[in-house]
Amino acid sequence: MTRVLVIDDDPALRRALTVALAHHGHEVTTAPNGEQGIALVAVEQPDIVVLDLGLPDLDGVAVCTRVREFSAVPIIVLSAAEAEARKVAALDAGADDYVTKPFGMAELEARIRAALRHRRSEDDSSVTDLVAGPLEIDLVHRAVHANGAALRLTAREFALLAFLARHLGKICTHEMILTSVWGAPYARESGYLHAYVHRLRHKLAPIAGVALETAPGIGYELVTTEPSGTPSS
Repeated sequence: MTRVLVIDDDPALRRALTVALAHHGHEVTTAPNGEQGIALVAVEQPDIVVLDLGLPDLDGVAVCTRVREFSAVPIIVLSAAEAEARKVAALDAGADDYVTKPFGMAELEARIRAALRHRRSEDDSSVTDLVAGPLEIDLVHRAVHANGAALRLTAREFALLAFLARHLGKICTHEMILTSVWGAPYARESGYLHAYVHRLRHKLAPIAGVALETAPGIGYELVTTEPSGTPSS
């Protein structure tokens, strides 16, 4: 049973999420503000946190920053549709993903599953191979196969794909990708990233079952897809 901590100041939303998440087999704890939420992360050690960015006492981004000082628990933030800059700030502060209000429980459940899968893969430091739908990524030999056939990538394209595959199903900000793949001095050089994403997307386009999606103004996300092309959960 997954232990979910919901941090939100809206009593109606807390009740609704408690009922819906419990229906899906989760154990749910709630907090009405940031300070109580941070304390519960430390005491209860939940498996995942669902955090509203609009809290009465602390900004949700500040909550992410403080939680990351002592915990690697996955954090999914809830944000308003127009709060693009705050989504970016939350992701850069350590949030794993976001859901835009209003949202459906099926979407939130899919994001929870993806965040938990990602955290489990991060915890396994012995991983030498990554799988993203039809893609098999050999981190040791720096080789990629799609449905058994070799996929020719440059060294930088491979590094970009490997980073996104490590964060499969998670939206990665421009700064996160640039810092990891190109290095800290390139954190603001989005032109490099856009060019390589275009090239990598072109090479992935013929491969059914995987897609490189854009989160406008925020970053990119590698997702596995159903045969119809819709993201899988």
